[in-house]
Amino acid sequence: MAGVSSESLAAALAALEAKLPTASLQLAKELFGILGTVDSSAGLRRALTDPSRSGDEKSALVKQLFGGKVSADAVEIAAGLASSRWASARDIGDALETLAASVVIAVAENKSAVSASGLTGLEELENDLFSFNHAVESSHEVQRALSEPQASPAAKVALADKLVPGASAEAKVLIGQAVTAPRGLKVTRLVRRFAELAAKRQQRWIATVDVTRPLTETQISRLQAGLNTLYGRELKINMNVDPALIGGIRIQVGDEVVDASVAGRLGQLQRQLAG
Repeated sequence: MAGVSSESLAAALAALEAKLPTASLQLAKELFGILGTVDSSAGLRRALTDPSRSGDEKSALVKQLFGGKVSADAVEIAAGLASSRWASARDIGDALETLAASVVIAVAENKSAVSASGLTGLEELENDLFSFNHAVESSHEVQRALSEPQASPAAKVALADKLVPGASAEAKVLIGQAVTAPRGLKVTRLVRRFAELAAKRQQRWIATVDVTRPLTETQISRLQAGLNTLYGRELKINMNVDPALIGGIRIQVGDEVVDASVAGRLGQLQRQLAG
């Protein structure tokens, strides 16, 4: 996806952020359901991506089709996509899939407690997705069963559940979507794509810290506290020592780099390190 479609997806993901702190798996299932309807009708896809129709007209069509059948949030999200511009008819479906998966991933992220193994919700989700792929890729029989066109969706979901019986509810939603509606991809490729989305979201809360020399435990504690305050949540710190680094410290959190180009934030953190 590139060009105008990429821009429309980026805008939709930004708008979705406001809903993610309270998002539910039901919302994701509704979005996947809308995706199924869109994928089943070439005429509908063309209508929703027709550049000659106004955004309001396309949005109204979505509301007419899905209003009262799914939640208001699901209708709003789908209508927003329809009102945007898309380079191809398939792109709106790809965007719906990404938004639905993002909701599932956010639900995992929002889990306040870690699992019995000490993993966060996002880590648990990623592990479950990787475990599923490993189980599929290690068995030609399973691969054939999941790609069998005559097998029912329920049978494929039941097989998937047997492969990862302890998977989280979030992982089961994504795996279930992959085995029943891979949309032209190998099941494992779509599951891998979902895992990549989860990893990208988790990366937002990992701080990669490059320093010229090792920090003391006290300095690390101060850095941790300063970053937590700066970003409003607890971050994981990955520390790297680079003697050639100019400026003493470089911090990257997600796509944001905190270095000499962000003098105010860097100065604040360096003062905290110095005590």
